[in-house]
Amino acid sequence: MTDLLKPQDLKKITTDKEMAKANEAMSRMQKEKEEADALHEAFMSREIHPDVKQRVNSVVARAAESGVNEVLVVKFPASYCNDGGRRINNAEPDWPDSLEGFAKVAMQYFEKELKPIGFRTQARILDYPGGMPGTVGLFLRW
Repeated sequence: MTDLLKPQDLKKITTDKEMAKANEAMSRMQKEKEEADALHEAFMSREIHPDVKQRVNSVVARAAESGVNEVLVVKFPASYCNDGGRRINNAEPDWPDSLEGFAKVAMQYFEKELKPIGFRTQARILDYPGGMPGTVGLFLRW
């Protein structure tokens, strides 16, 4: 004969289900944090690709053929800037000083190799999730 479920049995079922959901959410959040940390570390340690000149030539030539005078070369979270993207958002002249990691490396390459031959660069905030700078785009212009 089957016994009826008691209220305390039902409460335990509910509690167990809620705990399972909470544990799943915590695991998902931990995994997302680990992935974000790995992406951040990769961005901070990334270097210029050895065939950068060929890549730049190819991209800018295709853009010019399409009638475009700029290309997006690097995109990254504003949180990767040492000021959260504030100087870029306000178009302050010293915005390059806020760059970190690969963005800084890319800017150094621009200053050394591309600026002397007439290229320009511009940084823009591409989106504003929650009203705050979200994604930064670095553009190569001519």
